Amino acid sequence: VIAHRLYQETDEVNSSVRTSVKGVAYTNDRIWDTAEYTIPMQAINSFFVMTNIIKTENQLEQRCPEYPFGKAICSSDKSCENGSVDIQSHGIQTGKCVNYNATVKTCEVRAWCPVEPMEKPPEPAVLRSSEDFTVLIKNNIHFPKFNYTILNVPPILNTSCTYNKTTSPLCPIFRLGDILQEAKENFSEVAVKGGIMAIEINWDCNLDSWFYDCSPKYGFRRLDDKKIKPGFHFRYARYYKLPHGKEQRTLFKVYGIRFDVLVFGTGRKFNGIELIKNIGSMISYFGLVVSAIEIALCVGNCSSCGKSPLYKIYNRKKYETVLNPRQVMYVSYVDEPHVTLIKKPLKTSLQHAQGSIVESHPVKFCGAGSCCTSESNENRDNEQSEPMRTSESNENHDNEEFELGQPLGQGASSPDCQKWCCCGKCQPTQEYHEQLCCRRKKGQCITTSHWFQQLVLSSHTLKKALLYKDPFLDLTDGNINNQLRHLAYKQYVHWRFGSFDLEDRAVIPSCCRWKIRDTYPKAGNNYTGFKME
Repeated sequence: VIAHRLYQETDEVNSSVRTSVKGVAYTNDRIWDTAEYTIPMQAINSFFVMTNIIKTENQLEQRCPEYPFGKAICSSDKSCENGSVDIQSHGIQTGKCVNYNATVKTCEVRAWCPVEPMEKPPEPAVLRSSEDFTVLIKNNIHFPKFNYTILNVPPILNTSCTYNKTTSPLCPIFRLGDILQEAKENFSEVAVKGGIMAIEINWDCNLDSWFYDCSPKYGFRRLDDKKIKPGFHFRYARYYKLPHGKEQRTLFKVYGIRFDVLVFGTGRKFNGIELIKNIGSMISYFGLVVSAIEIALCVGNCSSCGKSPLYKIYNRKKYETVLNPRQVMYVSYVDEPHVTLIKKPLKTSLQHAQGSIVESHPVKFCGAGSCCTSESNENRDNEQSEPMRTSESNENHDNEEFELGQPLGQGASSPDCQKWCCCGKCQPTQEYHEQLCCRRKKGQCITTSHWFQQLVLSSHTLKKALLYKDPFLDLTDGNINNQLRHLAYKQYVHWRFGSFDLEDRAVIPSCCRWKIRDTYPKAGNNYTGFKME
């Protein structure tokens, strides 16, 4: 945007050009002034300076032999056809074969006689001294969109200056020899047959007042091809009336240099809409970068037969693996400051299963009242057996639809089933997903702590939480223990896992679960859980 000035509105230049050539030469016993060597051109913004000439004087309209070229040479009248015109001929054949000179015969023609000789231009050029002539170029330009007009001629012109790329780059007076020199051409060579030169005027204008810059830059180059038919020439005639009324003329074949003044440029001015538009376009290009990189990586991967390590790294970084919520469990240890994610199915006890850290351990405790405002009250008896279940309603939490084949009692275990326990308080079980301790290493059980008693087991706290949710709850009801037990499960999860949404996947350690069950038992100790999926 900055380098290419895309924050500006642009307008193309409108231009007019006027030229004035000055110089006088003396050659062939004749003075050549501006009227002699500058001939008006029909082309727009062009001027012509004559450098060489071939004159055919005293021509009269009569019969004479044709100049000897291939088809004009003859041996008898039979070779000449009356009324025939050849493209290279100077006139119309009369049907006669006449002597052109002592050795050559040509067909007679009715033309301006004597005919122009087909000869090469003089070398060196007649007006080779025109190299020192000068031309003043006046160039007016206008930017209609900005209503701005400027002239390349300064208000006070130093008429003695001559353009020089280094010392006088803004002088509008040019020496003809310098123009060809800037175009890397030799004036004496070009003057023999002529040529076409371009004088380029480039206006690149910044019209903003704080960075104003609007001055012409001149350039020069040759337009005609130096290898294929180089040069530039044309013919014209001057006519005279003889005393007896017959018309006579002098034919000029002039060679010279035609100078074409080419004006182009752009005016620029700040425009807020252009700035916003181009910034928007620029930003859209960034979307192509991603596509280009992906295509390059895919091509590289295909060329290496799908074994590119870079492509594998790129895919791992690009795509995040989203686990099925039913295939993960979260555990929290009292001696580790983070929550651990463990994927199912388990091949060993949950205590020894390897997992990944998902979040730092929370330090903020959520009050009991906030826990009770949840719309669902999970069955923590069932949750320990299957942490992957979805939230169900409060009713009948200990008897969900996915029941284990037998109740989970405290005494059913194998002799070595507690190798996974590190606190000495866990109850034995053969289910891998229930083999979880509150600690990772040997130490004191969390159930013996003061805060476990106050935050999880406190009957006073839990009852207040239940009343917070239902002010008319009957605390003397025989099923009140079920509600207190479920709320204690939830209190533990919020305490150890934080307030983030892990309640459906969090697993309560065996020691804590059975401590809660012992405190708020279910009639018959008939605790059921979910099947492992």
